[in-house]
Order: sequence, then C-alpha cells, then structure tokens
Amino acid sequence: MIVAIDLGLKRIGVAAAPDDKTPLPCEPILRKNRTQAARELSELLREKGASVLVLGVPRGGASEEEMSRRIRHFASLLDFDGEIKFQDESFSSAEAAEFASKCAKGGGKDPRFDSIAATIILQRFLASMG
Repeated sequence: MIVAIDLGLKRIGVAAAPDDKTPLPCEPILRKNRTQAARELSELLREKGASVLVLGVPRGGASEEEMSRRIRHFASLLDFDGEIKFQDESFSSAEAAEFASKCAKGGGKDPRFDSIAATIILQRFLASMG
C-alpha cells in the first residue's frame, strides 16, 4: 500500500492507495507537536501495512529550502521501514480548496481539506510511476 501525506502545522492530510492505483482520502492527523504527529503517523502506516510513504514537498518559491528541510526532518522522526519518496506538492492546496469549495455544504471549509491535498499529491505520484 502507498500512503501520502500533506504535512501542515495544524493537520497532516493523509491519503492511501490500497491497490497502488486509486488514491483515497483518509482521516487527517491533528498535529499537537512533531513527536505526537510522528508517532500517530507511524502507527497509521503500520496499521495500513504501507510499503511506500510519499511526502509532499513544495518546489519553487522563497520557502522551498526551509520547507524541504522541515519535511525531511519530520520524516526522520518516523518509525517506518518502507520506502520514503518525495513528490512536488505545488498548488495541491489550491486544487484541494477548489475541490472542497465545490463539495462543501454551507460554505464552510471541508474538514477533509488536508487529506484532499494529500490525495492530489498521491495522484501525481502514481501518475509519475507510469
């Protein structure tokens, strides 16, 4: 199974492709601190039997280097023996916002927003595999 995340300061969006072809959004992880978030994500990866973890990394822009460093540091905190891959996440949040706004009832932010972004990241990764 392939799992992808969109690492945020408040929530970590999660998506999984059980058949390694179809990305599906999962419940996001509420982030209180790095240690707790890494522990919960490590548990989720074990529960799902993940063999690959895809982390969204922003490409371009002024904060690319800093964000990449933070994401790689977070990855080092995980208790995960599978492969870790990095995928360009540029504009995934904007795409997720557009999708969520079409689906949201009452105009509020869709609580699955972060996992929709992770689904887009996973979709891009799967497309790059061929």
